[in-house]
Amino acid sequence: MLGARSTGTNRLADAGLPTVSITGSVDRAPDSVAGIASAVLPSVVSIEVTASDGTSTGSGFVLRQDGYILTNNHVVASADEVGATIVVLFADGTQVPASIVGRTADYDLAVVKVEVEGLTPLLLGDSDAVVVGDPVVAIGAPLGLVGTVTTGIVSALNRPVSAGDATDTAFINAIQTDAAINPGNSGGPLVNASGEVIGINSAIAQAPGTDSTTAGSIGLGFAIPSNQVRRTADQLIETGTATYPIIGVLLDDRYTGEGVQVASEDSDGTPPVTPDGPADRAGIRRGDVILAIDGRPVTDPEELIVTIRSRTPGDVVVLRVRTGEDERDVRVELSESSGG
Repeated sequence: MLGARSTGTNRLADAGLPTVSITGSVDRAPDSVAGIASAVLPSVVSIEVTASDGTSTGSGFVLRQDGYILTNNHVVASADEVGATIVVLFADGTQVPASIVGRTADYDLAVVKVEVEGLTPLLLGDSDAVVVGDPVVAIGAPLGLVGTVTTGIVSALNRPVSAGDATDTAFINAIQTDAAINPGNSGGPLVNASGEVIGINSAIAQAPGTDSTTAGSIGLGFAIPSNQVRRTADQLIETGTATYPIIGVLLDDRYTGEGVQVASEDSDGTPPVTPDGPADRAGIRRGDVILAIDGRPVTDPEELIVTIRSRTPGDVVVLRVRTGEDERDVRVELSESSGG
């Protein structure tokens, strides 16, 4: 054997290095990263979708003991085509076919189901209780490497993130983390020190000029907050679709002044303010400028949309609105729109 010193009996010689005698199993504290990983890993899965354009992988986790699994919509979107298949790979190596229960591009969430009973679900924590600096653990299958664990902290909250393309755009009021997240982590859980899911890993930032097909972690990952996940997953399981809140206006993305502006002209026959919609009933008119929502300034259309999407239909928000030189606060009750 190259590089080995052998004896006359072809056994490796004793190099005289000290040895450690291990008695019993090696235990880790439940709140250590190793302890959290050992508790969470059995409930995290890898998801493989095979369609006409090839095979892609992502992550997910057990939502209910009777076979419901949560993941990102973009992980399973291609499975809608005829002949496509979904396979779920569990931590013990078991592979089981799955079907889509419901999905929404608006929140980039999907629920799939396997015909397996007695699974161990992960607990959805309270994402509203998360603060910047909290330790987190991300688990999934980055680049197809099943059962990968990375650690970090919550770097920021309420990051307005949009993902997808012009026809299928998700608006996320995201938790930002520096835990390493790479392609394939999508749909996997971001858990707190108690092993509770506080977010669904869904997107990563890319350095300018980076090819999206080869992008990797630069320490800027984004997760969908668990409280949003809970509401949307319930809808997907019950009805197969999800809804989201709206105020009923079209925004002018060419506007460059303070705040965001309601469009002044119709778009393909659609008026800037939906007749008898929430904004119309609150007295908002075409050309008005929205400066803040619930006292929080808004600087671009995406930020306003993300903030509204983080609420629930029926919630009331206070918008700071400017008409000409006059400013006023208006209360707007959010209505409901069906998702894709």
